[in-house]
Amino acid sequence: MQSENRLFDDFAKFINGAAGTLAGVGREAEQSARARAKEWIGGLEFVSREEFDAVKAMAAAARDEADALRARIEKLEAATTAPSTPPKVKKSTGTA
Repeated sequence: MQSENRLFDDFAKFINGAAGTLAGVGREAEQSARARAKEWIGGLEFVSREEFDAVKAMAAAARDEADALRARIEKLEAATTAPSTPPKVKKSTGTA
């Protein structure tokens, strides 16, 4: 009975060791795949999310500024094309 128990104990230890080894191999394969994917994506010249958000904010600010300048130009153009009244001229009394 004792020899059977020892056989099962040895088998359980072997299985536990194999499971640990397989888990380690799995983690290593995942890390390697992630590194290769990151290298491949990096070679495609993608931008990071932070860079994208920064450029997006800059574009929105530039668009707002352009809209404000467009409104200002339209206001100035309207002021220059508006009919102006001739300046009032003082009549002289004719005595010098």
